[in-house]
Amino acid sequence: MKLHNLKPAEGSVKTNKRLGRGQGSGGTTAGRGHKGAKSRSGYSRKFGFEGGQMPLQRRIPKFGFKNNNKVYFKAVNLDVLETLAEKLNSADISVEVLVANGIVGKNDKVKVLGRGELRSKVNVQAHAFSDTAVKAIEKVGGTATPVK
Repeated sequence: MKLHNLKPAEGSVKTNKRLGRGQGSGGTTAGRGHKGAKSRSGYSRKFGFEGGQMPLQRRIPKFGFKNNNKVYFKAVNLDVLETLAEKLNSADISVEVLVANGIVGKNDKVKVLGRGELRSKVNVQAHAFSDTAVKAIEKVGGTATPVK
């Protein structure tokens, strides 16, 4: 068997009706029914059109508000900083270190929160800190430095 000998199984391939090519092609409407927009050339239905019924996107009420100026922070807790400080044996933790270790994304703004316990002295740089996090970091002798 060669590629030029291949052909589909007997009876599996039908030829399409050539509609709209005169009387011999099966009538005058070419399978489109009688009259109406759908029978005419150039017709395209609007997305979401429901046949004149009020469409879903207009039946459902608008609600809510999207504040484009809100700054979203990625939360990093003290217990995460503790495990990272032990892993790296480093006293300095910056946003770049957090990104390099896969804790936050490179475009995230970081806020340090106070959950967990911090035992090692660390100097943390982040975009924002909670009050409890600053107290816990300074209690063990570290520093909390905000960056822009």
